[in-house]
Order: sequence, then structure tokens, then C-alpha cells
Amino acid sequence: MNIMAIIKILGTGCPKCKKMTNVVQDVVSENNIDATIEKVEDITEIMKFNVMTTPALVIDDVITIKGRIPSKDEVLSLLN
Repeated sequence: MNIMAIIKILGTGCPKCKKMTNVVQDVVSENNIDATIEKVEDITEIMKFNVMTTPALVIDDVITIKGRIPSKDEVLSLLN
């Protein structure tokens, strides 16, 4: 049984943050992954994760990627 992943994309809405969001959304939809994707753009919320470089990818409250855009394969392997 698959447990739904909670994915958070931390970023203030910069082009890199938007690109990361698109990559994650593509992976989730292309692979029928049961996940909720939340965009966290509030700098105060981002600071709670102790992240200084965005975009950052948080999966189930674990920071997996900071400061760069992952490949689709990388996102898929993190979600599996």
C-alpha cells in the first residue's frame, strides 16, 4: 500500500523555484504518485526549515535537495 507523500517546495517564487515545481509536478503525474505538493513561499516558513538557499525540496519533512533543480529521475528515486 502506498502512503501519500507530502512534498513541499520551498522558494520565494523565483524562476528556479518555478522550474523545480514543474519538475516535481511532472514526476508525480507521469508516475501516478500519490502526493500532495505544497509551495512554501513565505520566507518565515522557509526559515523554519533552516534553509538558506532555495529552491529546496522537502519530502515528508526531510530536506532532500537545496539550491538546485533536480532531474526527474532524481525526484522519482527520492519518492520511491
